[in-house]
Amino acid sequence: MTMTFINLPVRDLTTATEFYRAIGFTGDQAEPAGDTMVLTVSDTTRLVLHLRSGFEAYTGVATPDTATSREVIIGLSASSRGQVDELVDQAAVAGGESLGPGTADGPMYMRGFRDLDGHQWSFLHVAG
Repeated sequence: MTMTFINLPVRDLTTATEFYRAIGFTGDQAEPAGDTMVLTVSDTTRLVLHLRSGFEAYTGVATPDTATSREVIIGLSASSRGQVDELVDQAAVAGGESLGPGTADGPMYMRGFRDLDGHQWSFLHVAG
């Protein structure tokens, strides 16, 4: 089994952790470990949040300004079109920014949001 680790810089570990828990990610740790926090997205995917300073020390470069650039768009599958809307709505209630109504392209339905630190995410469902 291949594991995926999504590493993101954040301004505040506590508020970022609360945000991701509000959309259903679970904590592997009760408290941040130093300047990182690990959350479970699924059985095979973990989200690793790093304070910006720790992220920059790890990568050796400055973090991009998410107000003017995108370093990545993270897409996660959902079990239904309704779940896509529910998850993005939960992200917006938790303080994220909904990127508008969903879009359909054939059997795929997708809707996006930006988290508290401006990282862009999308949830998508592909009808089978």
